[in-house]
Amino acid sequence: MDGYLQFKGISKQFPGVQALDNIFLSVNEGSIHGLVGENGAGKSTLLKILSGAHTPTKGSIFIDGKEVRFKSTKSARDSRVAVIYQELNLVPEMNVAENLLLGHLPTKHGFIQTSVLDSIAARQLASLLEDINPHTIVKNLPIAQRQMIEIGKALLLNAKIIAFDEPTSSLSEKEKNQLFAIVRSLKKQGCVIIYVSHLLNEIFELCDSVSVFRDGKLIKTFEDMRLVNNDMIVKKMVGRSIVDIYGYKSREQGETVLEVKDLKGPGIQKPVNFSVKIGEVLGFYGLVGAGRSELMRIIYGLSEKESGSIFLNGKEVFIKNPGNALVFGIVLCPEDRMREGIIPVRDVNENINITVRKHFVKFGIFLDQVKERQNATDLIGKLKIKTPNLKQGRTA
Repeated sequence: MDGYLQFKGISKQFPGVQALDNIFLSVNEGSIHGLVGENGAGKSTLLKILSGAHTPTKGSIFIDGKEVRFKSTKSARDSRVAVIYQELNLVPEMNVAENLLLGHLPTKHGFIQTSVLDSIAARQLASLLEDINPHTIVKNLPIAQRQMIEIGKALLLNAKIIAFDEPTSSLSEKEKNQLFAIVRSLKKQGCVIIYVSHLLNEIFELCDSVSVFRDGKLIKTFEDMRLVNNDMIVKKMVGRSIVDIYGYKSREQGETVLEVKDLKGPGIQKPVNFSVKIGEVLGFYGLVGAGRSELMRIIYGLSEKESGSIFLNGKEVFIKNPGNALVFGIVLCPEDRMREGIIPVRDVNENINITVRKHFVKFGIFLDQVKERQNATDLIGKLKIKTPNLKQGRTA
């Protein structure tokens, strides 16, 4: 086993969950190595160990033949390792320039050199082909541009080893092509690139080799992408031959339950019409900025409609806020789940029960924590999720 970056026998165990089990993996200089697998396969956990965010329960990491032990993310950065997570690590209240150089702001006599900061940020944004004012507050940017800033942060570290975790999940086609050009340029410079994606077309377009993870184990490494096809990778991911990857079966459809007529609002320029029947799954797709998320926000009451109507079971409903939507049985899994879908500083139990806690209140003021925890445990069982520690927060 050789390679500039080597994982030798890496295992990681959380309470009740074996996240990684004896991983041996090697990646060469000047190559792009893909990691694929279903959710919970262990890909992101491996990257967190590489970044110093987690320490392995067992095993070692070698860089250029020397064993390294990262006790923190700073020690990983000092070894020229950068990991770009799907969950962005930006400070929303700070501007773009400050986020790009966070942790290594240019200073003189204890004061930040604003002109130097702005100059460096402007050059980095230009290299990313992003037309963003360095003084813009990050929270005012769309998620796609925030993703590019996260990438710019890593590149400014002059990293030798760079890992990308689902980097195109929020990018437009133009921005995805910009990212691919950057990744290929880093490969030419001799960098070690690890690329995690659920999109196999990206893996085939970009990667030289790929490793398949399943249930915390490394199932197979294909050393040459020219000798592998889509079906071979999918078979290793799910553990069986696949004829229909989604296992689709036709289902009986009932009456129309949701109908939208001539709906317009923020981000929706032309009236939208659609209906959904009981037992039907209706998909929406399009590029970033096409209006998919904006439409869902209007239906959920996060944005106010400008015109049009929403009908449930044949009756018009007026949804002014998410509270109204919940009363009608409408829920939303948002695009930016870390920012809008969960409360990351609270534990698993509280996040699961956040919208129904009123049902576990006794005498109007006391929370029945036993019933609340039981509700969380029952839901996790129904969803067949590996049971987490309900007191775990974002560190897991």
